[in-house]
Amino acid sequence: MPRPSGITTRRAFIADTTALILFFTTTGIINEHFIAGMDWEQVFHARTLGAVLMVPVGRPYGIWRDWLMKRAVTGLISRLLWDSTALVSFQVPIYAAIIAISGASGRGLLMGVIGATLMMLALGRPYGAFLNMVRRSFGLPPGGTRPMSIGS
Repeated sequence: MPRPSGITTRRAFIADTTALILFFTTTGIINEHFIAGMDWEQVFHARTLGAVLMVPVGRPYGIWRDWLMKRAVTGLISRLLWDSTALVSFQVPIYAAIIAISGASGRGLLMGVIGATLMMLALGRPYGAFLNMVRRSFGLPPGGTRPMSIGS
């Protein structure tokens, strides 16, 4: 298998990072304010920290997801299961650290982590589909590692 070019690797990094920042800034705000009960200043801090941390995490998550999605069989249930597994196993520990550093503690921290886990279970497949859409807009296949050929 040919090794991806530097341009393709850069494009995959930008696509995966963009998708992660756009999708989870929105869902993070909802969870932090309305479920974890954080005030708007704490939410702003968490989202700022989250965006900074999403830059180095976006592509590694994409690679992790691709690796797990190889186990999915054709069918919505399998894709839903593997997308949700990928998202929860990779992102919940990072998210817990973000909101703890941003001021959540005790019950708020616990509720935020539980809320994030439930949201990520529910959002695993929608985010996977969004990630694939962003990758396609960058001229990448859903796997994100090779340029799409003409006609594919």
